[in-house]
Amino acid sequence: MKIRSMELFKVPPRWLFLKVTTESGLVGWGEPIVEGRADTVAAAVREMEEYLLGRNAGHIEDLWQVLYRGGFYRGGPILMSAISGIEQALWDIKGKALGVPVYELLGGPVRETIRVYSWIGGDRPSHVADAAKEKFAEGYTAVKMNGTEEMAWIDSYEKIDEAVGRVQAIRDALGLKMDIGVDFHGRVHKAMAKILIRELEPFKLMFVEEPVLAEHDELFVELKRSTSIPLATGERHYTRWGYKRLLQDGGVDIIQPDVSHAGGILETRKIAAMAEAYDIAVAPHCPLGPIALAACLQVDFCTPNAFIQEQSLGIHYNRGSDLLDYLVDRTVFHYEDGFVTRMTGPGLGVEINEEKVREMAKVGHSWKNPVWRTTDGVVAEW
Repeated sequence: MKIRSMELFKVPPRWLFLKVTTESGLVGWGEPIVEGRADTVAAAVREMEEYLLGRNAGHIEDLWQVLYRGGFYRGGPILMSAISGIEQALWDIKGKALGVPVYELLGGPVRETIRVYSWIGGDRPSHVADAAKEKFAEGYTAVKMNGTEEMAWIDSYEKIDEAVGRVQAIRDALGLKMDIGVDFHGRVHKAMAKILIRELEPFKLMFVEEPVLAEHDELFVELKRSTSIPLATGERHYTRWGYKRLLQDGGVDIIQPDVSHAGGILETRKIAAMAEAYDIAVAPHCPLGPIALAACLQVDFCTPNAFIQEQSLGIHYNRGSDLLDYLVDRTVFHYEDGFVTRMTGPGLGVEINEEKVREMAKVGHSWKNPVWRTTDGVVAEW
């Protein structure tokens, strides 16, 4: 089980895949990526190689501790995403070596299916009612949409009314048959977030995500006092230590750790266990590729407080290459009526089409998120 080699593939639309091979020929795949910083994360993975080559791939916790603590400086999106992708690949190897899914090594399954939601309304949301009806016809019972375009620190009620109108259009079309998550994406500053959340209160939302920027943990408590809408955040929090204050303060109802950012599969499971102690639900963040989704599902199937899973099939970022394009078996996630059935294959439960990966790695990508500005020229949150 000694690690022989590590190989990275930057593939469209905006992903980075890692292949780890052992001396015995076992292969594990991971997805170490920060959207828009693929080359930076790849450099971090390469720097970590010397800690891994020749080591036993099954010693996952020890290797994680070495990667996390061995560099002295720790945490943050780049280092933790590099560790996350490596850790996913190690679990993939261990599960394959033992012939079981990863969730069997983390306590076994607690559910047979997990609900998923679909994205509608991209960076500049429009026509969301029609998109929601399409997803409902496909069997989905939950969608998520961006709430606003760019917003100034203090902005107009016109933008508030536009955001509310989009949610109203979905409710008018589908009533309460479709659950709706509204992602503020950290674009909305405190004063406007208070107003927008209040105006959205009548629409019985599934959650409001990142109502303010992730670095404002203390504001979640203030916002929570003024609404019954469940508040969610977590895609920009890293490791269990990054979640401590968020959980202790009680300002959130749902945490959204990203298995490709927060520290990997076991670290996400540890974060979920912390959340369970505070009676907080888990909805893992994953607008990424098939390896990241498979890693999320392994966590979901052994985590009692996980209740829904983000997934990127058909998302607006995926033009040109989509979630299933890199899989040998495109039916493995088995989407049915808005749920994914528990996967039973060993490791992460997916077989990567390596020929397709190598072909698309020649194309590569240089994806970057847009830089937005308000009407007066000030840089705005995307």
